[in-house]
Amino acid sequence: MTIHDPAALTASEQAALGSGADFWSTKQIGDVPSLILTDGPHGVRRQAGASDHLGIAGSEPATCFPPAVGLGQSWDASLTEQVGAALGVESRALGVDVLLGPGINIKRDPRCGRNFEYYSEDPYLSGRLAASWVQGLQGAGVGASLKHFAANNTEHDRMRSSSDIAPRPLREIYLRAFQHVVQQAQPWTVMCSYNRVNGTYASENHWLLTKVLRDEWGFDGVVVSDWGAVQDRVKAVAAGLDLEMPGSGGGTDQQVVEAVDAGELDAGVLAQAAGRMVALAAKAEAGRAVRVPAFDADAHHALARQVAARCVVLLKNDPVDEQAVLPLRVGSPVAVIGEFAQTPRYQGGGSSHVNPTRVDTPVDEIRALADGGVVTYAAGFTTDGSGDPAALREEAVRSAAAADAAVVFLGLAAHQESEGFDREHIELPAEQLELLTDVVRVQPRTAVVLSHGGVLRLAPVAELAPAVLDGALLGQAGGGALADVLFGRVNPSARLAETVPVRLQDTPAYLDFPGEHGHVAYGEGLFVGYRWYDARDMAVGFPFGHGLSYTSFAYSGLEVAVDAEGITASVTVTNTGERAGREVVQFYVAKPGSSVARPPQELKGHAVAELAPGRSARVTVFLDRADLAYWDIRGDRWVVEGGTYEVRAAASSRDIRETTTVEVAGDELVLPLTVNSTLGEVMATPGAAEVLGALMPMPQAAADNDALGIDMAKMMASIPVGRLLSFAGGAVTRDDLDKALTQLNASQA
Repeated sequence: MTIHDPAALTASEQAALGSGADFWSTKQIGDVPSLILTDGPHGVRRQAGASDHLGIAGSEPATCFPPAVGLGQSWDASLTEQVGAALGVESRALGVDVLLGPGINIKRDPRCGRNFEYYSEDPYLSGRLAASWVQGLQGAGVGASLKHFAANNTEHDRMRSSSDIAPRPLREIYLRAFQHVVQQAQPWTVMCSYNRVNGTYASENHWLLTKVLRDEWGFDGVVVSDWGAVQDRVKAVAAGLDLEMPGSGGGTDQQVVEAVDAGELDAGVLAQAAGRMVALAAKAEAGRAVRVPAFDADAHHALARQVAARCVVLLKNDPVDEQAVLPLRVGSPVAVIGEFAQTPRYQGGGSSHVNPTRVDTPVDEIRALADGGVVTYAAGFTTDGSGDPAALREEAVRSAAAADAAVVFLGLAAHQESEGFDREHIELPAEQLELLTDVVRVQPRTAVVLSHGGVLRLAPVAELAPAVLDGALLGQAGGGALADVLFGRVNPSARLAETVPVRLQDTPAYLDFPGEHGHVAYGEGLFVGYRWYDARDMAVGFPFGHGLSYTSFAYSGLEVAVDAEGITASVTVTNTGERAGREVVQFYVAKPGSSVARPPQELKGHAVAELAPGRSARVTVFLDRADLAYWDIRGDRWVVEGGTYEVRAAASSRDIRETTTVEVAGDELVLPLTVNSTLGEVMATPGAAEVLGALMPMPQAAADNDALGIDMAKMMASIPVGRLLSFAGGAVTRDDLDKALTQLNASQA
């Protein structure tokens, strides 16, 4: 089908292309078809029948894969690509053209209610996982919508508050993952967020939507608003927004046309936006023609189980009576305890909530793998306040005492964390900790399984239980996946994608979250997540990248080689245990003695080694030169600092196994000299001593350098050269100084 040339459309038609027909669809204009957009990102939330005006009616059954909080713990880009491809198949089957995901906002603070939709506290990891997800989805002919652009890191007052961020952390932390996904995966759409960025609404932010996203990064797709994020559509279109969602009855279409007629909005800008909508429609039409496998609910459930098992982190597995608690011994009596074992918490609340095709119940899946062993169940607690807490605990304790091991399911209920509000603390409910205390007292061989969307303070759990599994949120097949890991059918290999603090007060944004009076100060700057804890040499509950296995691994022989494109690093990994296993090898980079403030180390690469017992493999990664750069606020650009870098091969951010150094050539950054340049900056320029010396005599320190009790050279170096005119007694004019600076600038060109 040939779609209409956007240049042939009237202004009214162009404007109509840029707003929704209803909650989930765009308007059909001439031969430009209507498009269906619907929520994701861990499942297709396609509303059945006519959509309601709030988008909250029931949706068609679809596979609920692990949300990003779980998927991020896999550290596996190939796995996220498989999930994306499966979601593409389901989207096509359900008539969806654009699936709203992935969400890649940084987990700045563990209290953010929407953290379950995001991958990590680290932009490198978030960007790599999301890019693969986008590639998988779009390979099936369905568009992605990269969100929420940008700096949307709190739910409190999210439709008005301003995220106030300095240029370096904005670029290096909050925009870096978006840049990677845009440039490597070319998502069809990018969704702008509700909030303001440094005072300007994201939907009206020309710097963000046009200068950065389009001009710098080369994005050529559609910018769509988050649902209800547009306050002033005319300003939004001028800034670079193409599609306002949801439908508004056409009222803003007329506002746009009137602004064009009045000369308040450039007609060419509107035509560009319409052109991008036409191009999106063309992609959707081509996508509808892509042949994909039929939606096989059973096959996708099996994939969801495989994926979920890769997302389970073994936080702790201490021995009891010289034998590790996990994996469970098949055929031995097991007491399964906790409401979440019977009523699993497997996804977050809010716009991404999926109607699953089925749900695995953990206790049933444990029974299925117990091979005749007795499996008892006791609720232990409720999440709605019903029941007698003391009686529930007593029943659980009796069950635990009669078994060879206990598995206690703890976590947060849906009403305790969700989109739309932020948590006030990161504690497990007190009744759950009381239950665990009583169970461990009678059953030392106790393993805890955690279900939650946001980070929890785990010190009480880690102190009580010898074994702890973190399942985060695992999707509809999480029950089966947990059973697979508990019994050792799957050797756990996931890693934490965010730091677990010792206490909430230790977290980087503790004093600046969630903000006040419409502003959120990002006072921690670059030091988000592990960057903060490392810089302060602070103890953590569990470090970023941590995860154990039922086997063990050794690292040796780290080698690096550098070229113009970056650093190639390789290390040998050996399975030194008795089980086959999968090791996530992490590569951190440090710049000792940097001329700018930096975190002590930053994740810049990772790879996976799957090894049989006793086998070794050489793991090689490429550390892109661009990822070594910092954002220089003087030149307003990325700069690679030259000098010696440390490359560290690690099992976590706090478990460095091998370290070596490499010399990296730096980028040349020539800054123009002005009257506000310091004398030290000017004198660092070749030829400056001769030029300035001929112009004015430089003040000399006393012979003993102690006449004023100061270091004269250091004091003089910090004075702007324009201020020296006042010491020249009129012998040197501003014009003389300007000519000298022009001469020096010309010599650097």
